Amino acid sequence: MIIEDLLQSIENRKEEFIRFWEELCGIESQTCDKAGVDAAGEYIRRYAATRGWKTEVFPQEISGDVTVVTMNPASAGKSVVFSGHLDTVHPKGLFGCPPVRTDREADRIYGPGVTDCKGGVVASVLAMTALDDLGFTGRPVKLILQTDEEVSSRYSGKGTVRQMCDSAADAAAFLNTEGCKTGKAVLWRKGISRYRFEVTGRAAHSSQCFNGVSAIREAAYKIAELEKYKDPDGLTCSCGMISGGTAENTVPEKCTFTADIRFADARQMADGDRITNEIAAKQFVPGSSCTVTLASRRVAMTKESRNFDLLEKMNGIYRAYGLPELEAAGSTGGSDAADVTCAGIPCIDSLGVEGGGIHSVREYARISSLAESAARLAAVAASL
Repeated sequence: MIIEDLLQSIENRKEEFIRFWEELCGIESQTCDKAGVDAAGEYIRRYAATRGWKTEVFPQEISGDVTVVTMNPASAGKSVVFSGHLDTVHPKGLFGCPPVRTDREADRIYGPGVTDCKGGVVASVLAMTALDDLGFTGRPVKLILQTDEEVSSRYSGKGTVRQMCDSAADAAAFLNTEGCKTGKAVLWRKGISRYRFEVTGRAAHSSQCFNGVSAIREAAYKIAELEKYKDPDGLTCSCGMISGGTAENTVPEKCTFTADIRFADARQMADGDRITNEIAAKQFVPGSSCTVTLASRRVAMTKESRNFDLLEKMNGIYRAYGLPELEAAGSTGGSDAADVTCAGIPCIDSLGVEGGGIHSVREYARISSLAESAARLAAVAASL
């Protein structure tokens, strides 16, 4: 394949796919909104049908249905897999109506999931389209669309991420399209354990508070202990949700909160489990009690030689294509790339679009990064 032709094909399709980006992100798809997530998957499948690509749907009861799109399914050789997730953290309506706004002068697009992770999905479809336009048939190229990534695949009981690994089992490379960092490729990530604490005290009228046991007070002590863990290379903890009490003039009998603990490897994961259970068992306020349960867990993406070897091959391709090389980097955030790496599949993460403000109403992406991401993906699929 002629390098210049591939890059020009991406450039020629750029405006079409900026509109595609706007439309896909305009389909609001918070993880808990199965209808919205399924609508986003259907949008991708309709486009794939116009290209004659093979599409498969793997139904899920609670989460959105997993979609796998394959170009050149009958071609010989190992596939190159692109991947991203269609669910977002944003409640419907948070970004207003319409939810997507484009500012060409600032080179920015704003909206739910523009970077995390629909921008990477669109870049993947653009890369596949450019390859298809040039008649590339050298290998199967797959796009796997996850649907409950933002909750560590909890809604599907890990079914979605198992399907992802099964569909990519024979891949020569798995390229995950979480938002990118300029000049970086993510090869290691922290894992995530999410715990739910349920604290019980004893209710009393506020005027007789000395006769009560405040569950909120006990929870506050526990949260303060958990929040001490802030090591970028070790354990971190953030307590992100709390609920308790029944009335302003009542000593609260119940309080629940969640703790998000992140770890770099299996040893740190075990440390997190131990510390969590110790803090749950420790009584700070006499008369209180606590139970803790593991709500969800995502494994860590550990440093693996096969991933470093893949990045080295990719950088050789980028040099040949005149594209910027990527430096190996880590991330404190979790992603599906961890499960893929654990499955033994060569994997590189964070090859999507570049942006910021993710998981907030300020989420944006750099418009020009769409073509840049598509070029990185297409070059690997064509030349690995």
